[in-house]
Amino acid sequence: MKLESIHNVYFIGIGGIGMSALARWFKSNGYDVAGYDKNATHLTNTLESEGIAITYRDSVTAIPERFKNNDNTLIVYTPAVPKEHEGLVWFQSNGFSVIKRAQVLGVLTQHLPTIGIAGTHGKTTTSSLTAHLFKQAGKEISAFLGGITTNYQTNVLIGDTLKDGHWVVVEADEYDRSFWQLSPQIAVVNNMDPDHLDIYGDEQTFQEAFQTYAEKIQPGGTLIVRSDVPLKQPPQVNQMITFGEKEGADVQIIDIRPDAGGMLFSLDTEEARWNDLRIELPGKHNVYNATAAFLAAQAAGLTITEIRSGLKSFAGVKRRFEYHYKSDNLVYIDDYAHHPTELEALIEAARNAYPGRKLTLLFQPHLFSRTKDFMDEFSAVLSKVDELGLLPIYPARETPIAGVSSEILASKLIHVKNQIVQKNEVLNWLSQQSVEVILTAGAGDIDQLCQPIQEWCQQNG
Repeated sequence: MKLESIHNVYFIGIGGIGMSALARWFKSNGYDVAGYDKNATHLTNTLESEGIAITYRDSVTAIPERFKNNDNTLIVYTPAVPKEHEGLVWFQSNGFSVIKRAQVLGVLTQHLPTIGIAGTHGKTTTSSLTAHLFKQAGKEISAFLGGITTNYQTNVLIGDTLKDGHWVVVEADEYDRSFWQLSPQIAVVNNMDPDHLDIYGDEQTFQEAFQTYAEKIQPGGTLIVRSDVPLKQPPQVNQMITFGEKEGADVQIIDIRPDAGGMLFSLDTEEARWNDLRIELPGKHNVYNATAAFLAAQAAGLTITEIRSGLKSFAGVKRRFEYHYKSDNLVYIDDYAHHPTELEALIEAARNAYPGRKLTLLFQPHLFSRTKDFMDEFSAVLSKVDELGLLPIYPARETPIAGVSSEILASKLIHVKNQIVQKNEVLNWLSQQSVEVILTAGAGDIDQLCQPIQEWCQQNG
């Protein structure tokens, strides 16, 4: 695929966070961009306000005529779109270049020095923070992110690719083996908890996919790995840097402690020690994210002074421990957590931030397959809150699986007051509870409840 022959780019699933970042990049670089999505959202409305035409009808007649020329139109789709999608099938049957989002990222980054951020959890926070470190240091940077950064209110940063020292930061997504399309100079693997077993089948195959990703690092490149991640240094990699709390890591994280809503920590190596680094994000998991970003930025040439300053000024990412309401009596936090490990980190961060306060969690399970694969893990971590509301499972791309439901998950919970709640019942359910700290979590459409719950908090807090 040669981008110089392309004038139009049509996105199927344009409202996805990763897809919309690419759409914005193409639009800002002079391409005519349009797309389809199933539903209108705040993000699609924003894209339309930026001049990108979007249709919400899966029909060939809804596709603008100028995007029906297969000589100069590129079609980008997300694997979340059903294979029988009418528009996708039409483009595939009529000689268009039709490629996945991950392939586009691979093309865009193949000639630019790239930092790839991988891991089951923390990709968006780590990549957003890494990009922020460059921005704060006055360096040229482009970034394709899986969330809306609070500092920049966008999911894409577009720098001058012709300037020396220009780097690109991308999320290296393990879903559908998408990260195999990348060949970064610097690669981070922050963790490797099993997920997407509907794609990989078992934990060993999942881990092997990460090893394959590491082997795609450019010759002479750098691999930055959490010390408990079982990856081997590929032969072409110049250095592999491990980090973690245990002795034996190349970079040991020490003195982790909560501090005024953020976290303080120090990093210790054989050559140097950097004391009292600060981030304005809660939770030990964010210390690991910050350490990975620190090491990636250092490997790319940023100074310790630049990195230390950038860490302190990073304001986070939307839907990652995002405050929607805060008063003396009531706090409301929303988070993207949808895997048991992520939920545990969210609950731990909330407990540390509000010790002794009652935690009420509204959780929307994401995917029947994930709920099935981690039923026991979900039941264990969800039992750690004081009060739980469970929404029905958000199916996304899947059809229901017999014997898998929120009701069955609820039946496995231990010593926690819980209730199955429909979306239209949430405010009534909250009114029946004695709430102090409210958490909403999930990767489906639970974010549509943020504004109503925020307004409820304003009336009741």
